[in-house]
Amino acid sequence: MAARGHVQDPNDRRLRPIYDYLDNGNNKMAIQQAEKLLKKHRDLHCAKVLKAIGLQRTGKQDEAFTLAQEVAGLEPTDDNSLQALTILYREMHRPELVTKLYEAAVRKVPTSEEYHSHLFMAYARVGEYKKMQQAGMALYKIVPKNPYYFWSVMSLVMQVSLPHHTLMLVQLYFMILERLGKYAEALEVVRGQLGEKLTSELQSRENKCMFLYGRLEQWPECNALSRKLLLKNPDDWQFYLSYFDSLFNLIDQSWTPPEEGNHSAEGEVHCSVAQAIGFVEERLASEEVKETRPLRGPYLARLELISRLRQRGSPDEQQLGEPLELMFQYFVKFGDKPCCFTDLKVFLHLLSPDHYVQFVNRLTEAVPLGPVGEDGVALPGDTRALQRHLGAAQLSRCLGLQHALSTDGKLALIHELRAHYRHGLQFGTSCLKTELQFSDMYCLMAAHVYIDLWIETGKEHVLWQCLGLLEEGLAHSPSNAQIKLLLLLLFCRLGAFEPVVDLYSSLDAKHVQHDTIGYLLTRYAESLGQFAAASQACNFSLRFFHSNQKDTSEYIIQAYKYGAFEKIPEFIAFRNRLNNSLHFAQVRTERMLLDLYLDADISSTLEESVKNMSLCPEEDDIPWDSLRDNRDLDVFVSWNPKVQQLSKEHRQLSLEEESLWLRLRSLTLRLAGCLSGLCHSPQAPPPATPHAQRNAEKSAENGVASKPADMQPLLGQLERTLGQAAQFTDKHAHQQYPFLGPPPTRLPQALANGSCQCQLVALQLPLHVQELETSGLDQSAELQAQIANLFKSLTVQLQDMLNKCKGDLLEVTDGRCRAQPSLLENLVFFVETVCVVLWVSSHCSGTLRPLKSSLQKKKKKKKETSTVTPVVLSGFQEFTASLQTLLSQAVEQIQDQESSLTALKLEALSLEGLPQAEDERTFIKAAMDKVQSSYLRSLQEVGDLLRKRADTLKSLKI
Repeated sequence: MAARGHVQDPNDRRLRPIYDYLDNGNNKMAIQQAEKLLKKHRDLHCAKVLKAIGLQRTGKQDEAFTLAQEVAGLEPTDDNSLQALTILYREMHRPELVTKLYEAAVRKVPTSEEYHSHLFMAYARVGEYKKMQQAGMALYKIVPKNPYYFWSVMSLVMQVSLPHHTLMLVQLYFMILERLGKYAEALEVVRGQLGEKLTSELQSRENKCMFLYGRLEQWPECNALSRKLLLKNPDDWQFYLSYFDSLFNLIDQSWTPPEEGNHSAEGEVHCSVAQAIGFVEERLASEEVKETRPLRGPYLARLELISRLRQRGSPDEQQLGEPLELMFQYFVKFGDKPCCFTDLKVFLHLLSPDHYVQFVNRLTEAVPLGPVGEDGVALPGDTRALQRHLGAAQLSRCLGLQHALSTDGKLALIHELRAHYRHGLQFGTSCLKTELQFSDMYCLMAAHVYIDLWIETGKEHVLWQCLGLLEEGLAHSPSNAQIKLLLLLLFCRLGAFEPVVDLYSSLDAKHVQHDTIGYLLTRYAESLGQFAAASQACNFSLRFFHSNQKDTSEYIIQAYKYGAFEKIPEFIAFRNRLNNSLHFAQVRTERMLLDLYLDADISSTLEESVKNMSLCPEEDDIPWDSLRDNRDLDVFVSWNPKVQQLSKEHRQLSLEEESLWLRLRSLTLRLAGCLSGLCHSPQAPPPATPHAQRNAEKSAENGVASKPADMQPLLGQLERTLGQAAQFTDKHAHQQYPFLGPPPTRLPQALANGSCQCQLVALQLPLHVQELETSGLDQSAELQAQIANLFKSLTVQLQDMLNKCKGDLLEVTDGRCRAQPSLLENLVFFVETVCVVLWVSSHCSGTLRPLKSSLQKKKKKKKETSTVTPVVLSGFQEFTASLQTLLSQAVEQIQDQESSLTALKLEALSLEGLPQAEDERTFIKAAMDKVQSSYLRSLQEVGDLLRKRADTLKSLKI
């Protein structure tokens, strides 16, 4: 352990064996050694803490927390105990307890520089900026060192925003002015003598000036400075944008230069279109006479100027030339660079639709291809020609020409693209496995055309061929992330999650990517019945988010220590971005629900599971008002025309849909928490997860997990949210996201198959049963009838949901194979709903059993001989019997689906329509086998869970 190296205590020799055991992961021996030591030295506080660390690491969080609080209550001041408690609280994800620890230490030893410093850093970990400021100033008063003063000042800056020492002070001064919006004063600092101290490799003095000129709308200075910088570096695109922005602002303001003196503090200013055209032409002329390879910036600047002039309706654009000709010339000069496509894509709107075909034909004619081969396709002779041909194909697709082709035209295009792909593999024979093939993009483009055909025709054999092609591409280029992503997406859309796990793992997502692309994995894991993989996927994401909370605190502390004050707001913004992440909230909620579905079968285990989660139903811990959608929705490479790309409206719609679904799931989770506490009032344990700290503390104060009254408002929220969800789904039923855009949530299907409605009815039952418990069985005929009708309604709804799961997941008709993944998703909804119904049934059973016993005692006392069973009791007995029958049907249905899948001989299926070579059939068959195997695994996991729940149901008797 890190703390051991700093121990300066006479007890160090006694504690050393315990440290060694903990360092080596031998936690049980550490606990035993600590207990031996405590028998001899009862007041050795550090030994208690080290024992608590061992308990924490062996899963005994409650005991560890209790032991730690015993020591913390004594307010220790020895280094051993303080550092050991710090380590323990970090592992418990309770950094706020470290602050209390050092607050007490500072009170007892007010002159300790070390304890004051630790207190400041503890405040930094939890973002207590006001207390950081006070701690920093207190530290400076004790030990008047400049860094401590700067700590206090920076903490004050963070409150406003929610020789080396001079540099730090200048940086702080500039940051304060910038954050207060005092850009004129900040500009004076940058342009003065102090400005020299602000230069860095990342941001030059000129860049800071440019930024401030823009903020202050000092367009003459901005224009002159950008022009000067372009003369030095004519390929820097940001300076061109600043030049044009300032130019047109000056034109709009009718600005004219003064008759005498300098135009501005930065020199000559351009304030007319003629000057701008002349300036761009000069840059181009200097490029034309160069013997070295020309720069792209001046050529793109000409197109940018045409675009801006056209936007303003200015006829001056004609002076710069015809866009089609200029873009063709650009392609001739730079077409062998991969960036050529992305450069020209921005300016394709300058072409009229009538010229699209002409433009692409000219590009294609400019590509040096060899003679037409046996397959009827002319192929490039080297990688530069390959890149030119690929660029022309990319621009053709971006202009919509590929989409406009007929079915036969698309098939011919696929044939051509595949020929180019396979031909290009010869140029990469010496490539390492970690390198991409030169022709990989042909493979991806052919796959996109296959997807176009699938969407247009609905013929699934086209999709199987697409999968086969991508499998082939991955075999030749095993590190191509785009091929993996597209395979991942297609397998998910087919309902096959098993191959997705390995594909996502091989992407080797790093750090923040778990937030930006993690949705691709977690969206489908549980919904496709792969519960074990879903649990693993959620854990994978949660580990990143939890470590971020700890890591960013350390980054902030290091920035304070080394005076990198500019980075502190960035680290804090990054931490907030992840803490408020939509994906974080989704994964957290889905993981807890999944745990309940898998482990909580009756009310007693539900109560235990909820207790372990430290779930407090009364509080909503999702920051709805500050949720951040951090998903990277542009992760897939695409050459689609603008009308088929993801729009702002699509993004907003997706966020609304995701938020609605999250709210439904969160309310379901909280209602499950309420249900677990209706019969019992357990003491709340120390929190097992960081997000539940506040909730757990409140639960501990109240001494209860939930109260019956908590369910009513939550049920009202659930009902209202369901209404909003239904309205949203109806309103946007005909709106679809682009295929490569965000995946649709489970919301529409959950509403369509009745899952949400059925769960709402089930969760309303406990309140009625609670009311029945108050009134008694002999005084509540109307209420009993109402409850019995709810039992019948649940049976009908569950039967209807099961009926929507019938059918073969892989349906074979006329030798063609068609996947029906919606059946699998419906089956998972059925299982989730059965779990909720069983929790409720268990609660009803526990409530009705004593009521029945009490009624029998009353009858016996009054010597009544009536054998009439109360309606609610007979209704519950019929309900549980119907549930048992229903679950048996479901298990039998799954067995039939498994038998049907196992008997399916995929190699015998026809793939008529497009002839394939033997190697193509091999890859297609491999993809089909993966889908078949995944379906079987999903059915097995769903069937196993249903069988467990069927066994649980047998115990629900009254």
